[in-house]
Amino acid sequence: MSPESVAVVIVTYNSRQDIEPCLRSVFAGGNGSGSGPAEVVVVDNASTDDTVAWVRAQWPSVTVVASPDNRGFSAANNLGIRATTAPLVLLLNPDTIVPPDAIGTLARHLVDTPDTGIIGPRLVDAHGAPELSFGPMISPWGELRQKLRLAGARRGWRLAQQAIARMTSCAGPRDWVSGACLLIRRDVLDAVGGLDERFFMYTEDVDLCAEVRRRGFAVRFDPSVTVTHLRGQSAATNPHTERLRRQSHMAFYRKHHPRWVGLLRWYLRLTGTTLHG
Repeated sequence: MSPESVAVVIVTYNSRQDIEPCLRSVFAGGNGSGSGPAEVVVVDNASTDDTVAWVRAQWPSVTVVASPDNRGFSAANNLGIRATTAPLVLLLNPDTIVPPDAIGTLARHLVDTPDTGIIGPRLVDAHGAPELSFGPMISPWGELRQKLRLAGARRGWRLAQQAIARMTSCAGPRDWVSGACLLIRRDVLDAVGGLDERFFMYTEDVDLCAEVRRRGFAVRFDPSVTVTHLRGQSAATNPHTERLRRQSHMAFYRKHHPRWVGLLRWYLRLTGTTLHG
């Protein structure tokens, strides 16, 4: 198997409408040689929208791992990773569209920089607007800066939008890149023990990047590759999304910033956010 061979792992949860264009783009794009990725695995977290049956019927070359219950994003990705053998692993959201040669380009850039453990592309939304799909390590101050930039961009503030455009046009090391499309070396992934399953959904990508950096590998942002992130409906239609987001947020602070846990709890109580039920 080539050192640039890629296993694509896609976790689905009621993603029937998203997964079709995603898989089509993955196989159409291939890896630059026209042969497509070495392996494609879909791990389904107990969907109720016929995702599993559809993928099995329409894409027989795709390995489907059907979990009997919703194990969360980290655990499901770990299931998919264990079902593959390629030297590079692409974690890919089902609501993404991968252009031709994107996977191959990321793979070549990762293999050509041995000090890099993870590489992530530029993400844009359905209208082509760039996402701030990387950032500083999660911390109170890092989160504040990130939220201010994003809030300004959403309000149409030109300076904020121009800042994000500049930031997303520059390649280089980052503290983290988005797990919506993240390519990692398998040996590095094995060294960190996979994704931390304490994170059911959200912040698991930041934690993974932190663990990779702790072991001396760089995390790099590569704007030469652009992937469309459509932000599908699986999270939007899940009534527990916000609670799960906050639980992962708290778990992240317990692991990386234990001294700030009390302040975070106070903030969540102040804003009326519950972590239970």
